Amino acid sequence: MLEVLFGVLQWWDGVELWLTQLGLVPQVALVMLVVLPACWWAARVLDRAAGVVFERLRHCYAVDAEDAQEPR
Repeated sequence: MLEVLFGVLQWWDGVELWLTQLGLVPQVALVMLVVLPACWWAARVLDRAAGVVFERLRHCYAVDAEDAQEPR
């Protein structure tokens, strides 16, 4: 397990070295092609998850409000 982690860290060091040696224009192009879509998908997933959570909370509060309005 430790060897795999060491191999991944060495690979990442190589990628990082390659990226830092690129010029500004290729670095910006890579950000546009890789980082921006990854952030967009992450935001989409978080938005859907928050929507599900708030929908369930709204349903719970709606049930509580209906119970409070019923005469006892």
